[in-house]
Order: sequence, then C-alpha cells, then structure tokens
Amino acid sequence: MKNLIKIVDYCEEGEFVKAHDEYMDVSIGRAAWPIGVTMVGIHARSGRAKIESANVAHVMNSELQRKYLTSVKRLMSYAQKKREDVAPSKKVL
Repeated sequence: MKNLIKIVDYCEEGEFVKAHDEYMDVSIGRAAWPIGVTMVGIHARSGRAKIESANVAHVMNSELQRKYLTSVKRLMSYAQKKREDVAPSKKVL
C-alpha cells in the first residue's frame, strides 16, 4: 500500500520516471531473476543456490493483483499525457 501512495505522490509532483521506477518495484520486484528463470546455461554455476524459483518476488502471479497493477499503470500513463506542464525529461515514453 505504501508503494501505491508513493506512485500517486510522484505522479502529483510530475516525477513520472520515479513513479515508473516505483511501479516496476511493485510489479516485478528486485529479485535476481524475477520471471522465474533458474537455469541460464548448460553448466552448473556456483551462484545457482542463490537463484531459486521459490524466491519469485513479484505479484504478477495473482490475477487480481495483476489487474489492479495494470489499472495503476494506465492511470499513470493518462496522468502523464494530461500533464503538459511537466518537462519531457521527467516523463516515461
């Protein structure tokens, strides 16, 4: 919930890049392999123990949460288009 408040605050301030970064943190997190990839080659790696499919840190697996986050992203895009007073460097293309 606090991340959504940060997204709204950043959008109100016109900081859409920061809002987008916060959205990415909420949606996929900061896991090493957020999409569940555990084997990237044919050989075993020493760091493989750190990457486990059980450590998937994103909420996109839940259909309800995915729909809500998609709605948040759409609202962010709409707010960005409506804010003509914000510099292009603070917008996400």
